Amino acid sequence: MSLSFCLEGTDTGSKARAGKIITAHGEITTPVFMPVGTAGSVKAVTQQQLAQEVKASIILGNTYHLYLRPGVEVLNKAAGLHRFMHWDKPILTDSGGYQVFSLAQSRKIREEGVIFQSHIDGSRHLFSPEKVMDIQRHIGADIIMAFDECPPGQSEYNYAKNSLLLTQRWLDRCISHLDASGPLYGYEQNLFPIVQGNQFHDLRKASCEYIASKGAPGNAIGGLSVGEPEPVMYDITALCCEHLPADKPRYLMGVGTPWNVLECISLGVDMFDCVMPTRNGRNGMLFTTQGVINIKNKKWAADFTPLDDGLPNEISHYYTKAYVRHLFAANELLGLTIASLQNLCFYLWLVHEARNEIIKGNFNQWKNSMTGQLKQRL
Repeated sequence: MSLSFCLEGTDTGSKARAGKIITAHGEITTPVFMPVGTAGSVKAVTQQQLAQEVKASIILGNTYHLYLRPGVEVLNKAAGLHRFMHWDKPILTDSGGYQVFSLAQSRKIREEGVIFQSHIDGSRHLFSPEKVMDIQRHIGADIIMAFDECPPGQSEYNYAKNSLLLTQRWLDRCISHLDASGPLYGYEQNLFPIVQGNQFHDLRKASCEYIASKGAPGNAIGGLSVGEPEPVMYDITALCCEHLPADKPRYLMGVGTPWNVLECISLGVDMFDCVMPTRNGRNGMLFTTQGVINIKNKKWAADFTPLDDGLPNEISHYYTKAYVRHLFAANELLGLTIASLQNLCFYLWLVHEARNEIIKGNFNQWKNSMTGQLKQRL
């Protein structure tokens, strides 16, 4: 089955919306936050914990990393990433376009595609739109991303324009190649194009219009959360949501802090992903319903209150701040798992609460009251 999307509620004071995405591997209620499992694993967290404790409905994998390890041959023999990692819910794969941006010192961009050096062994590889589609076929994700170039945040206008035109030509090649092939594992995969155009309104608008003309089952907004000021991110996101189809899910890639997520929901975004919950958690930063905690601080050494009694999940109630601080001080791996789970549970709780408030028509007021609280440093 192909992806379908329906709206189930809208907010009265903002452009926030609640919806449902249906894929071959299950339903996704929106707004949704997708834990990042770059190489087929959400770091320090098991798939059972993701499903049962975090209650994630979809996770994200990365084409670049999965191509290098374990490789498409292994994934194909396993009948795709779902079976390889034992995850029976939806998966989205990023095409590797962000690595084109982040590996600027070891890649060359050409019309044909991108030549890059592996960060693992220095070997050279070519990613073309066609090859990226083939790799994502082998991975078998429910939602796959078009291959794009993500230009640096402070690019000059001419560079951004030429980059966007290249991304559009690559999109056409992605679509043509997918149309000429079929899924490998008996279910449909759904291509999302990616809006680019840097910080330039005319380029972003042109990109949205070009993408909308393709009639894809969903669309993504890329090239943000790459160092630009928050007001710029919100400005560009608002513009893109205004020009992307309202009857298709909108995915804002790589965003962000809890308050970024809430603000962008208010602008009309449906889907989010970010490494922040797990990466920051592994470094001792905990997001809670009361604010942000650096669990490594000495002030928590004898604090025997739960990590976050505002969350309805077991792990946030079971462990105390003092115990988790001790785990970090002792370099115990369990600390990384507990912190990652706390942050993921918080993010999933946040978008679930946002959805409830949207359906009640009270989201904007709730968002404004929550934002200051979530930014507090405890």
